[in-house]
Amino acid sequence: MTLEDLERRTVAAVAAATGTAALDEVEASALGKRGELTRAHRDLGQLEPEERRTAGKVLHELRLRLEAAVAARRAELDAVERRATLAAERLDLTEVGEVAGPIRAGHLHLVTQTQRELEDVFVGMGFTVAEGPEAETDWYNFEALNMPPAHPARGMWDTFYLELGEPETVLLRAHTSPVQIHLLEQGQRPVHAVMPGRCYRRDTPDARHLAVFHQIEGLVVDRGITFGDLAGTIETFTNAYFGADIHSRLRPAYFPFTEPSAEFEITCTICRGEGCRTCSGTGWIELGGCGMVDPAVFDAVGVDAAVWSGFAFGFGIDRCAQMRHGIADLRALVENDVRFLGQF
Repeated sequence: MTLEDLERRTVAAVAAATGTAALDEVEASALGKRGELTRAHRDLGQLEPEERRTAGKVLHELRLRLEAAVAARRAELDAVERRATLAAERLDLTEVGEVAGPIRAGHLHLVTQTQRELEDVFVGMGFTVAEGPEAETDWYNFEALNMPPAHPARGMWDTFYLELGEPETVLLRAHTSPVQIHLLEQGQRPVHAVMPGRCYRRDTPDARHLAVFHQIEGLVVDRGITFGDLAGTIETFTNAYFGADIHSRLRPAYFPFTEPSAEFEITCTICRGEGCRTCSGTGWIELGGCGMVDPAVFDAVGVDAAVWSGFAFGFGIDRCAQMRHGIADLRALVENDVRFLGQF
């Protein structure tokens, strides 16, 4: 069989191949290690040197033409087979629409909605919004906030430590207060900022506690700041967010990073101050903590307490949503029951 016959027969077989598997067989028969063209190359050794060079050039050109024909046909067959695969794997979702009705778009989670609403309120009051990392060092989470190692106040936080670095040096932040330290380290003066974000504590989930929860804290550092400014800020926020008939009050408390410290309560949003089971008949609900920044915190970040003074406050975003919407159990926020989430 001549080379012309081999080329004509191979090109015809390539064109007739109906799939890549059939094309592989044609390619192996003509161009493979045991193919006809390979055998023709071996026969070159029987020729004289001049004839061998001429015949070798012809075989090489023939191989290039056949390889080009195979490559072109393979591209065509690959495209056909890909379209067939996509058609076979296509999902028919028309039944979903027929059975479940129109597919509706989702919406932001209640906690996210609440966080954004709180940010809007504080921005309207002149605050900026700051964020920080959720994994912090022990120094930012405790020491810079006036809680050195073995300080009894550390017992107020049951902490998630990370297996990173030396033992108990890196942790998931227990509050968003470390962001305040980052801001003060940057040398910003004055500071009027709120810090919302996710926090972590080893709490057993119940109607009022979650192990992963959300906080928003505020920090004001300026000249001549007093406790009266703190009380006025909290009252302004309470009226703006909960309504003009909801008020705040402060009662003495202890926090290691503020002195004096207070817990702030708001008028019970369930009974509007009349007294109910939710507020234990007092007409008030605890929302968060606050106080004047302790001079030890200023010392830790190099702020001159003789020049600057300030206050800080913080409360749970989840608790805020609970109070505003009358949610009996915080765990409903993380159970992903669409019947509950769809209400907000």
